[in-house]
Amino acid sequence: MSIIVMGTLASLIAGLMTGVGAIPVLFGRGISRRTNDMLLGFAAGVMISASYFSLLIPGIDAGEAQTGSVWLAASIAAAGLALGALLVHALNEYVPHEHFIAGREGSDLAALSKIWLFVIAITIHNFPEGMAVGVGFGGGDVANGISLATGIGLQNAPEGLAVAVALRGQGYTKLGAFAIALATGLVEPVGGLLGVWLIHISAALLPWGLCFAAGAMLYIISHEIIPETHRNGHQKMATAGLMIGLILMMFLDVTLG
Repeated sequence: MSIIVMGTLASLIAGLMTGVGAIPVLFGRGISRRTNDMLLGFAAGVMISASYFSLLIPGIDAGEAQTGSVWLAASIAAAGLALGALLVHALNEYVPHEHFIAGREGSDLAALSKIWLFVIAITIHNFPEGMAVGVGFGGGDVANGISLATGIGLQNAPEGLAVAVALRGQGYTKLGAFAIALATGLVEPVGGLLGVWLIHISAALLPWGLCFAAGAMLYIISHEIIPETHRNGHQKMATAGLMIGLILMMFLDVTLG
C-alpha cells in the first residue's frame, strides 16, 4: 500500500471517530456540561501532546537532518509554527462561522444559515488535523503517522459527542445530529490527502509541513477548545481531562514510535 493511500485512509479513520463519539445521541443519552468540559479537556491534551511529540519535535529533527544546522532547523520550526497559526487565524477572521458556545465569528454572517455556520467552524477545526495525519505519513515514518492518527482519532470522539449534543440542543433530531457530527469528520481525509501528497512529492517540505500542522493545531487548542472548557466553571475537571489526554498521547507516541 502506498504512503499516499495509507495517509488518506488513516485520516479518514480518524475523522470517522467523530461519528463513533456521537453514537450515544442515537439512544437519547446526553452528557452533563461538566463531563463535556472534561472530555473536551481530554481532547485538548491529546492535541497538545501530538503537536509536540508527533509534529514539532520530528519537524525539528527533519530540519536539522536536511540543513545540518540546529539554528536553521529551529528557524524553520518557528516559521512553520507561525504560518500554521496565522492560517487558522485568517480563516477564523474572514470565513463566516459559528461556535456552539463562543458564538459567531468572521464576516457576512447573515448570508448563511446557522447550521452551515456550525459546519464551517468544524471544518476549519478538522481540516488541519487531517493534514497533520497526512504530513505524518508523508515523511515515510509510518509509526509516527499511526501515532498521530490514533491521537487525533481519540480526541475526535469526545468532539463528535459534543457536536451532536449541541445540535440536539438546537432542536435537531437524534439521527440528524448524529449524521452531521459524522459528516464533520469527513473533511479530515481531504486534509490528509493534501498533506501526504505535498510531503511525498517534495521531502524538503517535511519539516515545514510538520511544524505548520503543529502551529495550526496549537492555535485551535488555545483559541477554541480550552476557552470553551473553562467557560462554565469546570476548570478543574477540564484541566484533569487535559492532563490525562496529554499523558495518554505521550505514552502512545513513545510506545508506537
